[in-house]
Amino acid sequence: MRYKILVAEDDESIVELLKLYLENEGYEVYAAGDGLQAMDILSKTDIDLAVLDIMMPKLNGYEVTKKIRAVSHIPILILSAKNLDSDKIIGLDLGADDYMTKPFNPLEIIARVKAALRRYYKLNDRTGQPFVLGTKMIVGELELDPEKLELTKCGKEISLTPTEYKIILLLMKAPGRVYTKAQIYETISGEYFESDDNTMMVHISKLREKIERDPKNPEYIKTIRGLGYKIEKR
Repeated sequence: MRYKILVAEDDESIVELLKLYLENEGYEVYAAGDGLQAMDILSKTDIDLAVLDIMMPKLNGYEVTKKIRAVSHIPILILSAKNLDSDKIIGLDLGADDYMTKPFNPLEIIARVKAALRRYYKLNDRTGQPFVLGTKMIVGELELDPEKLELTKCGKEISLTPTEYKIILLLMKAPGRVYTKAQIYETISGEYFESDDNTMMVHISKLREKIERDPKNPEYIKTIRGLGYKIEKR
């Protein structure tokens, strides 16, 4: 299968660089110079993964991410000069799977693209959700139904991004077990890089905001200093 990659970026030099490296790996690349062109390509082509710049004309990367997530769970990698935590939080919260800042190493982009495609198309089904069926998982007031792909707290459904769902699923499978950041990231994205630490903390922070009474003093997702995270047995 020859995967189709969308590169939405208004800097032609970056587009040409990514196109060179991606095509060298055998991918079919579709380039868009602005957000509207990106959406036009997505409407006409069965794109397998999108690489999006944030600061694009006509429709920015955040808006394109939001529109994609309304209809699809394909992997989205944001590539941007915006490197503040708040920028990353917005992108990941809208449903992006990964976030890289410029300047970048094109070989790392290729590694992340490969990891995302492997995780999504080889380990998961085309809906982007894990192949997990069976009985419900219950930890305290949290109840996760793998068949419905649904997390509830006290009977009230909690809306999760695909990445947040994968994290809570992993943790609730084995309450009390400590997972390193690398183990968690490899589960959701296929490969871990040291630069992913901040991205992982953003995902954990957003999850805590959704499931904890007091995210600053979590009852469920505990940080094990120097090791990683676990969900507390209750």
